[in-house]
Amino acid sequence: MLGRVSRESSAHAAAAAHEAGWSGVAPGSTVVSAVRDESTELLDLGTIAQALATVAGIDDLAAVVHLGHPEQPSPALEQALLAGDPRLILTAATTVRTRWTWVAPPGVVGGQVVVDEAGMRDCADVLRTMGVSPRLVPTATPVAERAALAGEQGSLVVERPRVPAGWTEVPGSEHLNELAPVWYGLLEARAAWPRFTAPAQVWLAFGPSDDHRGSLRQTLGVLVDAGVDLQHLRSHPSTYGPHVFFTSFGCPDVAVLDGLVAELDARSVAHRTLAVLPGDRFAPGPEGLTPRWVGA
Repeated sequence: MLGRVSRESSAHAAAAAHEAGWSGVAPGSTVVSAVRDESTELLDLGTIAQALATVAGIDDLAAVVHLGHPEQPSPALEQALLAGDPRLILTAATTVRTRWTWVAPPGVVGGQVVVDEAGMRDCADVLRTMGVSPRLVPTATPVAERAALAGEQGSLVVERPRVPAGWTEVPGSEHLNELAPVWYGLLEARAAWPRFTAPAQVWLAFGPSDDHRGSLRQTLGVLVDAGVDLQHLRSHPSTYGPHVFFTSFGCPDVAVLDGLVAELDARSVAHRTLAVLPGDRFAPGPEGLTPRWVGA
């Protein structure tokens, strides 16, 4: 049985689950899905905190969540996972071609543009480029209610399967077809991280035993000695004193991960493995920067 976060696009999350074959993630499970067709709809699990707690508390339930990117995780997701049940872990990742379109009643051009939270996340840059200032609504808002908010001269940014009857694309909608695919992950509650013999992307959070000059250097040395390919590192203050550090790195097999965490244990470094995502190439990659260095 699969669920999603309330703020997430139902159409995109369901497409990710269907295309990746995640439906029925527990082999031999006798649990009947709470929705009729998981290829078009997933169970609404509430906020991200509620969704994580529900997945941790119900056997045979998993969730489809927006990742950001396997190599560059969403900070909000990293923090939510670390604050959640220690058994929670992401075990797979996949991309979905976005299905966003910009529609209005026939002949309508202009007016306010109504878009939900997931649509704003994926489409904001394109809409701003076209000079659009959208009106944001909760993702759970029914399409009929969005249409009423838009009024007779307004328009919607919505997934193609949910376009109101008789509404048509407006000029500029074609730019939404150029959006990059969106990454989703499968969230499960497991007693241990999956065993893997082929490369995988690992998300690891750790907190040095002391916050002092050089403490990060010592802990990063463990990753260096393990020979992993570190692609993401960020820190966040902790209520317990030492900063929390979030990392994402390519790992050749589970033996390397086992050895790495064993060394962290030996150094009294607290840690959590938040994701083990099979694969060594995650295309498209994170959006790159064009740095302008001082003195360059």
